[in-house]
Parts: sequence; structure tokens; C-alpha cells
Amino acid sequence: MIRANEVRIDDIVCIWFTTTPDLNATFPAAAARAMGWNDVALLCGHEMNVPGALSRCLRILMLINTTKKNNEIVHIYLKGTEMLREGA
Repeated sequence: MIRANEVRIDDIVCIWFTTTPDLNATFPAAAARAMGWNDVALLCGHEMNVPGALSRCLRILMLINTTKKNNEIVHIYLKGTEMLREGA
């Protein structure tokens, strides 16, 4: 996400991580802190437990300061998660 959108760490306002309820071994924000993102506000939460929903999924909402227009932002979907964009 950072590389695809040419984001500098100083441009990040905050990041909200959500996981499906089956992912509960650690906090995703801990990985961001381990990368040195100590001055970025981070929040973790769980997605709703909807029957039949995608499992083992981490979602990231990153708010950044940018001059890019919405259609210039590159959204990243991996390993079948493209269906999340279609079902939104």
C-alpha cells in the first residue's frame, strides 16, 4: 500500500486494522510498531462475524494526507479478497 501509493510515513494520519474473528493471535498494529511506525495512530478491531463471510482476512484503512484524487489511489487486494470490493 505504501509503495503503490508513494506514501511517506510522515503522510500517514492513522491506520485502522480489522481482522476476522478467527485471527486473534496478535495485534496487527504490533507489526506496524515493529516496522518503526511509532508516531502513527494505530487501532485494531474485529470485523462483524457474518455467516459465510470471508475468513482469515486482515483489512487496513489508512488515512493519509495527499493531493491525489480518489481515483488515483491504488487499493490493494490479495488472495481472493477482490470480492470484498465487489460486495461492498
